[in-house]
Amino acid sequence: MDLGEWLRVDGDPGRPLFDQLRTQIIDAIRSGKLPAGTRLPTVRELASQLSLAANTVARAYRELEAAGIVETRGRFGTFVAAVDPADTAMAEAAKAYADAARSLGLGKAEAQRYLDAAFDAADG
Repeated sequence: MDLGEWLRVDGDPGRPLFDQLRTQIIDAIRSGKLPAGTRLPTVRELASQLSLAANTVARAYRELEAAGIVETRGRFGTFVAAVDPADTAMAEAAKAYADAARSLGLGKAEAQRYLDAAFDAADG
């Protein structure tokens, strides 16, 4: 797979190159562009496609693997993990929030207002 066709990194000193790669790969996985089980290029292949140092790509892959987003299968390569760990974490957090809201006598609409306000405060 030629990720170099759509992955783009820039020299913005405020955002490390490995982090740009990491977040773009996560976005591609969550959007379905990189479905579960997709084999990613080797570190050297992707570094060559993007004209980056192999260590930059290796760090992005290491961080993705540590987060459970990708998995390395030895000499077979690196693959998109079957389950996005964010799905599990967010489902658990949503259940805990819903349980807390119900215990306080709040319905879905009232609980949603608090959630909206929290997002608005974080964005503001």
